[in-house]
Amino acid sequence: MKGDYQELVDEISTLLDAPATLENRDFGLVAFGAHDSDDDTAMDPVRTRSILTRRSTPAVRAWFEGFGITRATGPVRIPAAPEAGVFRSRICLPVRHRGVVLGYVWLLDTDPGPTDEQLGAAMDVAARIGALLSDEARAGTDLSREFGAVLTAERGWQRDMAVAALREALGPDADGLHTVVCVTPWADDTPSVRTVPSAAALAAVPSPSGAGTLSLAALVRLRSAGHLDPATSAADRLRTAAGPSAAGGIARPRRGLAELAGSWHEAASAARAATAENRFGPVAEWSAIGPYRLLTALPRPPDSAPDPAVVTLLTPPHTELARTAEVFLDCAGQASRTAAELGIHRQTLYYRLSRVQQLTGLDLNDGEDRLLLHMALKGARL
Repeated sequence: MKGDYQELVDEISTLLDAPATLENRDFGLVAFGAHDSDDDTAMDPVRTRSILTRRSTPAVRAWFEGFGITRATGPVRIPAAPEAGVFRSRICLPVRHRGVVLGYVWLLDTDPGPTDEQLGAAMDVAARIGALLSDEARAGTDLSREFGAVLTAERGWQRDMAVAALREALGPDADGLHTVVCVTPWADDTPSVRTVPSAAALAAVPSPSGAGTLSLAALVRLRSAGHLDPATSAADRLRTAAGPSAAGGIARPRRGLAELAGSWHEAASAARAATAENRFGPVAEWSAIGPYRLLTALPRPPDSAPDPAVVTLLTPPHTELARTAEVFLDCAGQASRTAAELGIHRQTLYYRLSRVQQLTGLDLNDGEDRLLLHMALKGARL
C-alpha cells in the first residue's frame, strides 16, 4: 500500500514538474516526491519539518485549514506567510473519496504555475489516492469488532479474551493514555476511524440504557489527562453525523485497557445526563454530571414507573410545580436563590412549594423526603 502511494505521488510530481507531498487528513506524512532542484527555497521549513518529523505543526495546520481546504473539491492556492514559516506559496490538492476529505497533496507554487489542464490531471490522480485511503480506512474498521467485543462481553474470561484481542490489534497504542466517547442514539453502521481524528477504534454497540437503540463508542488517544480537546472534537464530529437529537459523553482518562468497560459506562452515563439536562450541553464529561454519576449506575427495568410519591407531580398539568421543586432542591432549599432563578416572587414560591407537599405527601423540611423528591425528579429526566 505504501508503494502505491509513493507511485501516485511521483506521478503527480511528474505531471506538474514539482515535488509533491502527500499527507493524511491529520497532516501526517504519507509519501513525498524526490527533490532534485538547486533552488534551496523549494525546501522551506514547513516542507522540511513535515518530511523529517512526518507531521506538520498545529499552527501550520490551522493556517492551511483557514483557506477552506477541508471543504474544497478542487485545487486551492495558498499564499506565502513567512511569519508562520511558510516562505513559498503552495497549491493544495484535496484528496477526497465519495465526498469525504481523506488527505492533501501539497506542491510549491511556481511562476508560471501549472495549467488548469495539468491540475485537472493531477486531481484525477488525487482521486485514485482517495480510493486507496478509503480502502485502507475500511480495513481499519475491522478493529471495531475487537473494540465492540470488549464493551459487550460478559465480565470474566469472555471480557479478558476480548481485551487481549484488542490489545494485540492496537499494538503499542494499547498502553497509552486514552478516553472513551459515547454518542447516542446512533442509527448507522460504524464509520471509518479516518473520519475521526485521534480515534484508535470505533464501534456501534447496543445502548447501555436499553430501548433497542445503538450508541457509537470511540476509543480516543490523548496526550495528557488534562487535555480532553481530542475527545471533545471527536464527540462533536460524531454527534453532528448522528443528528440534532444526539448527545455525547466523555469518560475519565485512563492508561491501558484494563478498565475499558468502566470507561464505557462513564461515557454512556455522561451522554444520558447530557440528554436529560440541557445545562450539561450536548457533550458532557462524566466528572461534571454530579448526582447523575450515581443515578445512571442504578439498575432500572425499562418499564418501571416513577416513584409513587411523584407520579402526580410529573403529570403535564403540574410541570411548573415539578420544575419549581427541582430548582428549589438544586438551590439547597434557599428560597431567595430559587425565586431569583425562577424569576418569581418569594410568596409565589412558597405557595408552589406548599402545593408540591400536598401532591406528594412529602415534607420539604425533612432531609430524607427532600432526598427522595430530588432523586425522583432527576431520575425522571433519565
